[in-house]
Amino acid sequence: MVFIFASCFLVPCRNLRELDLGESEVEDLSGHWLSRFPDNYTSMVSLNIACLGWEVSFSALERLVGRCPNLRTLRLNRAVPLDKLANLLCRAPQLVELGTGAYSSELRPDVFSNLSGAFSGCKELKSLSGFWDVVPGYLPAVYPICSKLKSLNLSYATIQSPELIKLVSQCQNLQRLWVLDYIEDAGLDALAASCKDLRELRVFPSDPFGQEPNVPLTEQGLVSVSEGCPKLQSVLYFCRQMSNAALMTIARNRPNMTRFRLCIIEPHTPDYLTRQPLDVGFGAIVEHCKDLRRLSLSGLLTDRVFEYIGTHAKKLEMLSVAFAGESDLGLHHILSGCDNLRKLEIRDCPFGDKALLANAAKLETMRSLWMSSCSVSFGACKLLGQKMPGLNVEVIDERGPPDLRPESCPIDKLYVYRTVSGPRFDMPGFVWTMAENPALRLS
Repeated sequence: MVFIFASCFLVPCRNLRELDLGESEVEDLSGHWLSRFPDNYTSMVSLNIACLGWEVSFSALERLVGRCPNLRTLRLNRAVPLDKLANLLCRAPQLVELGTGAYSSELRPDVFSNLSGAFSGCKELKSLSGFWDVVPGYLPAVYPICSKLKSLNLSYATIQSPELIKLVSQCQNLQRLWVLDYIEDAGLDALAASCKDLRELRVFPSDPFGQEPNVPLTEQGLVSVSEGCPKLQSVLYFCRQMSNAALMTIARNRPNMTRFRLCIIEPHTPDYLTRQPLDVGFGAIVEHCKDLRRLSLSGLLTDRVFEYIGTHAKKLEMLSVAFAGESDLGLHHILSGCDNLRKLEIRDCPFGDKALLANAAKLETMRSLWMSSCSVSFGACKLLGQKMPGLNVEVIDERGPPDLRPESCPIDKLYVYRTVSGPRFDMPGFVWTMAENPALRLS
């Protein structure tokens, strides 16, 4: 979302409680817009300026933070320097969630002392994020509040494994950790040993396009967490190798898992020990984790894994699949077997017309189906739109109008979702609606 910010908008907003500019592209056309909050404005509860790419008026930010006694969430952008953070924390010791700005500065004892003292005064702080451009020497300043933290988001922090081990070892009550793969297997071992209350783990790649591993992060780190964290329910894990044995161990260790998303960076990667597909491993996940609601598959997979999913994943609500399967049978197993499925995302799989049309009625019980780079033809999309008038069936193809090519020609993308109001009329020029009434089809 692009948001053009005019400071005049703020003048009448005397009762504004939350200003969240997250995941937005913001153009500030008015200069020091924070100073435009009225002097008697005191109602801010949550302020998120993390996405801003320029400096804000620190004096205006400091005044705003200081006069809002109910401020609970403050997320800063990387232009807020580390030596200013202590002042903000002293003015808002009631904060529950903090996103730091740049966590780097020339290492100075006075800055460290002020920062450590300010963090010590934040008795309610439960969530930390930010940590851009970290200088490791300043990390111990947060140790005084680590034992109270429930959430730690380091997904933008290039902190290396030794410092991460020291940090997570202080966070005995942590429930959620987002981190880059710099944590390595050793860091995940420390996490498993220290954070027994962990519920959610997300490990993101630091170099997803690199040809070779840049850090020693393997399946063993995830196995360790599954063994050491009995309350773990949600996993998103990027890695470069996996084995059926590891997946089976994780499934046995954590049958309480409700969300399991494994992203092996190289498509079609087999079990690195046996060179076999990972069907059996994912089969163990869906068989043992009876309450699984969300699943993402990756690696070398055949139609067999979809048979496992259709047979066992009866509570599954969202499934994401890429570069998997052998034939239409895989899609048929999913649509005919997953009773509670609400959202299905498929990319680069050999699924086509037969399974889609045979299970058309299932789509009316779902929120949406997304297919890209599969084997679905334009003719099948037309038939689906005619057969199921309660669905919006949209063909997305930037190559031009699909009806100028043979109907057997595969389309680029298909988006199907439920509707009670008929086709929408706000599509860009590369989207076509397949309606029951040909007169309603847009091109």
